[in-house]
Amino acid sequence: MKAIVYPKYGTPDVLEIREVEKPTPNDNQVLVRVHAVSLNPAEAHMMTGKLMARLMGGNGLFKPKQTMVGADIAGRVEAVGSNVTQFKPGDAVFGRKAPSGFAEYACASENALALKPANITFEQAAAVPVAALTALQSLRDAGQIQAGQNVLITGASGGVGTFAVQIAKSFGARVTGVCRTQNLELVRALGADRVIDYTREDITRNGQRYDLIIDNVGNHSISDYARALNPKGICVIIGYTSMVLVLQHLALGRLISKIGSKKMGMMLARITRKDLDVLKELMEAGTMVPVIGRGYTLGEVSEAYRHLQTRHTQGKIVVTLEHNSKT
Repeated sequence: MKAIVYPKYGTPDVLEIREVEKPTPNDNQVLVRVHAVSLNPAEAHMMTGKLMARLMGGNGLFKPKQTMVGADIAGRVEAVGSNVTQFKPGDAVFGRKAPSGFAEYACASENALALKPANITFEQAAAVPVAALTALQSLRDAGQIQAGQNVLITGASGGVGTFAVQIAKSFGARVTGVCRTQNLELVRALGADRVIDYTREDITRNGQRYDLIIDNVGNHSISDYARALNPKGICVIIGYTSMVLVLQHLALGRLISKIGSKKMGMMLARITRKDLDVLKELMEAGTMVPVIGRGYTLGEVSEAYRHLQTRHTQGKIVVTLEHNSKT
């Protein structure tokens, strides 16, 4: 089968299409014939070999141990392991792969998949797993969102942000979305009550206070966040722009959370079928609609990652596998 690999760390130009062995599912896995895959920044960091990604990802300090890329998939079940009870061949599913999504076939844990809603496409479904789970868990679990709260979402037009705006509205929050000028109308269309153009207004110095901040960008200091929070407010930091800010958020954020009434911290999403089913229900109800900024083919994956690295994508970038595009 065809798959995308990166034999060494580097720019998206290191990505290659190679013939690799078709995977075989173990007793607890599902083999999926992949229709579409979406890109995530974490995978780009791993591919390019950023130091933090090498240290935290465990993929080799000097050379990648796992050379295949891609994670969020949607497709049809080809075969199931002997212990799998939730899926059968022919089911349309979406979720998280193991070990590679940018391939014609991929194996995934039964607990990392959910049935695809009938009212969305494979491309839309592939856009969901990590980004929407991050949005859901940051709002519900880390952020403890409540109806009527004032919620600020930075990077509101990006992969996580577009889901976060919609999910926060489903909880009954009053949502302020932050994005650049070109994306203001998109964020309004997603349901944001107010939209701020970050090129014209500094959200940490405009006098506004929020009960919950979901920061998908990570370009502000701890003191900035503290200034923008209400007493007992919570700030959940997902993205990052520099190692200095990451270390500050990890150290000072924990300290402030322990000694003060405001809570700050970083989080990573957990892949669970229970939460994938929550997202499935939101999509079936039309409450959450995946936003796809650009689509690519398997042969254009390098170009897709180059666009992702501009950090100015609308919604998610999705790759459609040509051999599955009509089935």
